[in-house]
Parts: sequence; structure tokens; C-alpha cells
Amino acid sequence: MSAKPLPREFYERDTIQVAKDLLGCRLVRLVGGRLHVARVVETEAYCGPQDLACHAAKGRTPRTEPMFGPAGHAYVYFIYGLHHCLNAVTEKPGSGTAVLIRALEPLEGFAEGVRTDGPARLTRALSIDRAFDRFDLTAGRELWFEEPDLPRGPVECGKRIGVDYAGEWAERPWRFWLDSPWVSVRPRKPRARGAGGRAKASVLEGTPTLATGGEGTGGL
Repeated sequence: MSAKPLPREFYERDTIQVAKDLLGCRLVRLVGGRLHVARVVETEAYCGPQDLACHAAKGRTPRTEPMFGPAGHAYVYFIYGLHHCLNAVTEKPGSGTAVLIRALEPLEGFAEGVRTDGPARLTRALSIDRAFDRFDLTAGRELWFEEPDLPRGPVECGKRIGVDYAGEWAERPWRFWLDSPWVSVRPRKPRARGAGGRAKASVLEGTPTLATGGEGTGGL
């Protein structure tokens, strides 16, 4: 097997652009000599201390220190005492920026029925935990991202999940996804107009909760 990880220069760019460009890329995980490959279909951008939805808004702490380090490393945090979430650190050291990987489409090496349509589900499926915090994603060992193997198609965007506490920052359209059944939360199409002539408001379909596996986790 020859690993072809994305170079550090890929991650050293603007966080929003990296979040878009990671869509369609393949995430590769090597576990006990077995290869697991999945396509990234949903991401969220978290843009530094000024972004009140971002962990970096609370400054540099032992938990957030990886976000302020070199681009191309992993930031893995533990939430609700139950779930791990995988992020790729971006931009220059000191920026406090990263991209959350929200959903994957399994391609190779996954057991039938395994769920990867959410940030906690995908880390569980790939055995990713805090041991990967600060991990170098450009090294080509155990965990890395590769270029897309197919055209990715159009990119959709919307507000991030689970960050309502962030005020106006919660409304930023910094969640990005592809047209895939593996996306964790998809907008519901507006219903047809009823007898009263008013269309029903569009809402988010199937918004997950902690009780269903914590896939609404947000707030990097």
C-alpha cells in the first residue's frame, strides 16, 4: 500500500476553503493492517477566537492547544463524556482554526450496517479517539486524507449544527455537504401549499439529539 496523504499546504489555507475542498476527499484509516476508506461528504468550518461557536473563542487551553498548532494535524475532542469528534487543523500556527468532519460515505473495509453519518458515529466506526489528538495527518500512517477519486458534484451549505449558543455566529453558513444519503442532517424540501394558500416553513429533517447518538454535536 502506498499512502498519498494531502500535503500540509492543503491545510494551511483559509479554513472555509479547506472545509469545502475536503468534500469528496477520501479519509483512510489503517487498523491492525486492515484498510478502511471513506469519502468525506459533510464538514463544518470553525474560524478562530472571534468565532463564538469555536472552541478557540475560550482561548488557549490544554484542550484547545492543538487548534493553535501547525496545520495538517488532528484535533480530537471528547464531548458529553461519550463521543469523540475529528477535526483537521488549518491556517497558520496561532490561528485557532479547524474543520470538523461531520459525515463519511463508507467505501472499503466497513462492516455492513455501520453508521458514519455523524461526527461521533464516524469516529466510533474508525476507532478514532483522543490518542489521535495532535496526530500528523500528512505523515501517511494510520490516518490521513487523500485527493478525491471521483468528481464531487455541487457543494451545498447551511448553518452549523448544535451551536445556537453562539448568537449571530450560529447563523454563518459554514456547514458544507454533498448530495449524499450519508449526510447527517439534510434540509427538508418545503411542503406543497395547503388549502389556506400558505406554504409550510422548511425545517431541518431528522435533527439528531444526544439520545440518538449525539450526532447533533457541534461547537468546535
